[in-house]
Amino acid sequence: EVQLQASGGGLVQPGGSLRLACAASGFTFDDGAIGWFRQAPGKEREGLACISVLDEVPYYANAAKGRFRISSDNAENTVYLQLDSLKPDDTAVYYCAADPTVICALTPPELPGEREYHYWGQGTLVTVSS
Repeated sequence: EVQLQASGGGLVQPGGSLRLACAASGFTFDDGAIGWFRQAPGKEREGLACISVLDEVPYYANAAKGRFRISSDNAENTVYLQLDSLKPDDTAVYYCAADPTVICALTPPELPGEREYHYWGQGTLVTVSS
């Protein structure tokens, strides 16, 4: 059974940092991608970043460029999302998703949408507040 476990969320002050982790189990992808999304209260889920399984090349949405960084540790089957310079507007539930058929750069600059991912983690809450 494919499982994604997101963790690392919490309460952080504006300007602070967090590192989210997405641990994958039950599958080994030879291709495809893993993405990070977030959903703020009252808003639609938005894509933040995508990393290719094959070559570990990262791709970012505008909301993530310059402050967030996606990386992968294939030995640990874990993908990370480093969040820096956090703002109150970054408060949201953050989700990771994976799919063996997703191509991060299929329609640049747009990232793959949420409907393209088959597997999802449960989400981890990030609250940015003083």
